[in-house]
Amino acid sequence: MPVQPPRDEVEKVFANYPVPHREQLLTVRKLIFDVANSIEDVGELDETLKWGEPSYLTPKSKTGTTIRIDWKPRYPDYYAMYFNCRTNLVERFRKEYPDDFEFDGNRAIRFAVDEPIPIRPLSCCIAAALTYHRDKRRSASP
Repeated sequence: MPVQPPRDEVEKVFANYPVPHREQLLTVRKLIFDVANSIEDVGELDETLKWGEPSYLTPKSKTGTTIRIDWKPRYPDYYAMYFNCRTNLVERFRKEYPDDFEFDGNRAIRFAVDEPIPIRPLSCCIAAALTYHRDKRRSASP
């Protein structure tokens, strides 16, 4: 089992983002927890670092796939929410929300730092990621 970084390691990552990016990413972080709390069987989220990025997992319920959020200096005007590229989540979001988001391949939704966060559609995307495995199991059952 991988060692979880101390909570302050995650906080350090947030502290090192440029101020406008940090504010947006902290809003997205809160939204992830709010959405998780609104779905009965998701259970407790683990916040950790994967590839040095704040990441959110459902280790006890195993209902969801990992969500990561980050800002990268090579895209100074953007931050992003990343999903496992082996899922169909981004493909699905591209069909359901073609005008709400900018997409990066099959792995991310990218946000302009100077634009408002599209809370309602993003909440739906977060919920889909947090229940991805649960829903996949349900659809496979007869």
